[in-house]
Amino acid sequence: MDQPGSRDAGLAAERTRLAWRRTALAVTVVAGLAVRLGLTRGGAGGAVAAVAALGWLAVLALTLPRFARPPRPGTGGPVRALLALTTAGFAGLGLALVLMPPA
Repeated sequence: MDQPGSRDAGLAAERTRLAWRRTALAVTVVAGLAVRLGLTRGGAGGAVAAVAALGWLAVLALTLPRFARPPRPGTGGPVRALLALTTAGFAGLGLALVLMPPA
């Protein structure tokens, strides 16, 4: 039986790295769907698709460095805040695309 306090810190780093990969994959799917829907909505939809693509690139720029090494404790605050804002932005873009009439 494991003794209390004898956790393997290596597993936590692996779980963190995999969580960042899942985040990047989920954002890739959402951005791809937003771009696909935006391109069916005419000129304004194309602008929304471009904004979605820029949001996707921003999230990748934030998450890719975390694949190689997990952040030190207490250093993820700004990145998490930017990811939360990007998530809210994708929700707003999705709402705009759904309410926008097809071209």
